[in-house]
Amino acid sequence: MELRHLRCFLAVAEELHFAHAAERLHIEQSPLSRAIKELEEDLGVQLFVRTTRSTRLTRAGKLFLEYVPRIFTSIQQARDSVKAAVNGYHGQLRVALSDGVTPSRLSAFLAVCRQEEPEVEIRLSQVSLAQQIKGLHDDLYDVGFAQSYEVGDGITTVPVWRDPLMVMVPARHPLLAYKRIPLLEVLRYPLVLGDPQACEGYVRQVDKILRQVDREPLIAERVASYELMLALVSAGFALGLAGASQIATFSDPNVVARPLAGRSPMLSTYLLRLEAEPSETMTRFIKRVHIINATNGSTPSSSEKSEEIEP
Repeated sequence: MELRHLRCFLAVAEELHFAHAAERLHIEQSPLSRAIKELEEDLGVQLFVRTTRSTRLTRAGKLFLEYVPRIFTSIQQARDSVKAAVNGYHGQLRVALSDGVTPSRLSAFLAVCRQEEPEVEIRLSQVSLAQQIKGLHDDLYDVGFAQSYEVGDGITTVPVWRDPLMVMVPARHPLLAYKRIPLLEVLRYPLVLGDPQACEGYVRQVDKILRQVDREPLIAERVASYELMLALVSAGFALGLAGASQIATFSDPNVVARPLAGRSPMLSTYLLRLEAEPSETMTRFIKRVHIINATNGSTPSSSEKSEEIEP
């Protein structure tokens, strides 16, 4: 088995079309078909069912597809580590980001890491929560940030950042008559919220807030980024819900952010890592997270903790 076999398999598995896969790899169809046949012979299983009309993965092919991308990720990480060593780095932390981690806090935190330990390279990967959890177990990532603590066995979660949930309202909207908008009034209008796959932790937390009112929300759109959410609110398409620091990252004169009435519910961001004893580099990394919390005043007081939204 060679890497070229795996590249051919991955292209066909993702395209489910031999001609399209060959075009993507810049090769003819015959060497592609030959590579797949060689791979199947090496494994002793059939990976694809191919007819004149379609190509689909067999059960064995689907299982194999779960592993192949991780092989290429590991190879890339090995290349990156070698390059980092050549460039003077003496260590590396692979950090996964999910659920749209707040850019302002992240940039402040990374600046502290760079200042205090410049010889450690920090590599960031934006992935879904499911990919982050799997990547932590598979040693593709060392640590991650997400808006969920429901991550299964073997992973430790620590709340690190808390953010008041705000309502994004189009300019000249009737709800701007309120300085603090009642949740029931928010639910009278269409909402644009996060996509459950791209923003899983965010969706869990926001859904829990919306369930506090006996009224079914009218969800106009699910989006994968806060930028798109802001664009739809700016166009008057719907209202949006996001953390205060996330909203502050973007500026749009056609969008006004207002808090919810009563004690503002808080969105929580968590640090995720394996339950194993952390390395010295990881320990210093986690310590800096808590220092940033104290500096920003984001650690909840005992009276505030009851307001934290648990996904």
